[in-house]
Order: sequence, then structure tokens, then C-alpha cells
Amino acid sequence: MLAPIAWATPPAAYGPWEQVTSHLTEGLVKRGIDVTLFATGTSRTAGKLVATVAAGYAERGGQDPKVLEHLHIGQVMRAARDFDIVHNQFDFMPLGYSPLISPPMVTTVHGFSSEHIVPVYQEYNDTTDYVSISDSNRDRRLDYIATVYNGVDTTQFTFRDQPGHYLLYFGRIHPDKGASEAIAIARRAKMPLWIAGLIQDQRYFEERVAPHIDDERVRYLGNVGPEDRDRILGGAHALLHPISFDEPFGLSVAESMMTGTPVVAFNRGAMPELIDQGRTGYLTDSIEEAADLVGCVTDLDRFFVADTARERFSVERMVDNYIDVYQTMLARA
Repeated sequence: MLAPIAWATPPAAYGPWEQVTSHLTEGLVKRGIDVTLFATGTSRTAGKLVATVAAGYAERGGQDPKVLEHLHIGQVMRAARDFDIVHNQFDFMPLGYSPLISPPMVTTVHGFSSEHIVPVYQEYNDTTDYVSISDSNRDRRLDYIATVYNGVDTTQFTFRDQPGHYLLYFGRIHPDKGASEAIAIARRAKMPLWIAGLIQDQRYFEERVAPHIDDERVRYLGNVGPEDRDRILGGAHALLHPISFDEPFGLSVAESMMTGTPVVAFNRGAMPELIDQGRTGYLTDSIEEAADLVGCVTDLDRFFVADTARERFSVERMVDNYIDVYQTMLARA
């Protein structure tokens, strides 16, 4: 299992690719599958850990990401002959090795950071199997062996039938994710907004978010860890997810619904695959309608929201689907 190395696997707080990689690794180990995780030295696993770098480049300053990535990927590929399958969770950089190693490679496409990287995927379309994390994130120029939704560890989330009186924005602070729009929605809905997440765009935060933080109408909680995440997701009246890009999946959306908290999201990317309109949340295209829909959230059955999310987006479901992928690959090899 070739993990990303920006953060530990699993991450202490932010790190969605690392989180999914950890869930899959641990789920496979529980099924009796022999998994070696190539990750940072700060990582933890019940399988075998090979630490290619001491710490992630986002965890410890003074490191060159490209140098670490080259060393990391190279070490995995030198050991590839010892394995039946190489599972690449590391984006496009390892693809050039796929025709050179003996075991088959499967690559989970967590999203295309740029249109410019798609030609790399096209170049190795015939030498690696691609898994999409939603149907909406597929590129028509590529072939896919399956779509496998990201899995969430249901034991980390507590169902709460009685929410608090606040709306929640949970995600990285970046224009794509819509923190500013969430503030506008909460203001129109006349409800307090709590914001939690990693500040990824400092200028955006200072100009569009920070001026509204008064610890009454708008609170910023920082980049919270698992325990706080469970509490604030489950206690929210609704999660606001007013994205302005075609998001490939949206872990916070699935996590919110695990607690029973419905989601009001902009209708882009994978949101129609995650949210059942009028049953587990609402999809809209405008701030004004989103604010109106906040008032409709009490019409939704939080038990149904949680049950639906736990059935569709559990780690167990993800592991089942990836085992099917592996079996298909090995039968063909």
C-alpha cells in the first residue's frame, strides 16, 4: 500500500487521502490479508510498516516534498516484486513504474489536481487499473475497473438525535470549499456558524473569513482532531458544504451523515451521489435557497440519515469492494 506522505497514515487531523489509505489498510489486515504500508515513520498500522521518510513534509518543516516523494516511491518500486499487488494511493507520480514492475498496479484516483496531469493517466491507461472514488469524478479518456466510495470508520462517529443550535462548516479553508459562502448562508438563516478546518489559503482566510469571526455569530475552532470532529459534527443542526468546484467525494459529508446530521450542499461533483435530496440533506445552487433549506432540515429523519450513510460509506463496504477489485486483477494476471 503506497500511501501519500504529506501527513502520517492515519493523520492526526487533516489528511483525507492518508485517512482513507489507513482505513483500507487496517480493514484488509482484519480480513487476514498481508499488507505492507509504505508511509511516514509517524504512521501507525496493524500491518507491516515500512517508513520511507521520518515524517511527512506537511508535519515537519525544512523538507523538500519532491525529494521525499522520489525516495518514497522509489523504495516501494524496488520492493514491488515481493508483492502480489501494488496499490497506489499517491496520485500520478508512480504511474511511470507500472509497465516496469512485475505485479499489477491499481491506482485510486482521489481527484485530478489539474487538467494538465490527465495525459499522464492516459499514457499508463493500459498498464495500471484505475479506481474512481465517485462516478462523477471519472474522466471519459480513461478506463476504470470500478468505482469505490471512500470508507468512514463508523466507530469514530456517534449518532445524535438532538442537535445543537448551530450550523457547521467543516473542511479546509480555501475558496473551493466555500467558507465565505457558509458565513453568508448562516447569516441569512439567522443561525450561528462554527467553522473547523485547516487554513489552506491564508489570504482568503484573512480577507473573507476572519473579519466575520466574533465567537458568537461565527466561531473558528481550528483544525480539530477525531474526538472534537465527532462532537461538533453530531451536534450541528446541519453541515453546510457550499463548494465551488466539482469535488471528487467529500469525506466530511459522509462523516456528518454518520452522526445523523444532514447536509446542505451546492449541487456539484459527487454531492448527488452522497446526498439523497430531501432525505439525507438538500442540494442547491444558491446561497439564498441554501438558507431557506436550513429551515427544512428539521423535517429530515436523523436516524435515516445515519443508517443510510453507515450502509453506503462504511470501511467494511469499501474493503469488500477493493477485495473484489484485487480478485479481478489477480484472475486476469
